[in-house]
Amino acid sequence: MAKAKGKKAAALKSDKMRVSMKLVTSDVCEHCKTPCSRGTEYAARMREGGAVGKGVPCILTRHVSS
Repeated sequence: MAKAKGKKAAALKSDKMRVSMKLVTSDVCEHCKTPCSRGTEYAARMREGGAVGKGVPCILTRHVSS
């Protein structure tokens, strides 16, 4: 029985879908044709003096893989 349970668990694990998004910097967010709230807030924070950022995930570059 332990083998059957292991196979079922492995099958369920492989059925999961992964979602990935590209990280974009504030200059990309400022020139975006369809701005989102996350991007505009990030761009506003980066306009302040001394701000350091590594980017924000862009929902428009969402990619689903199985």
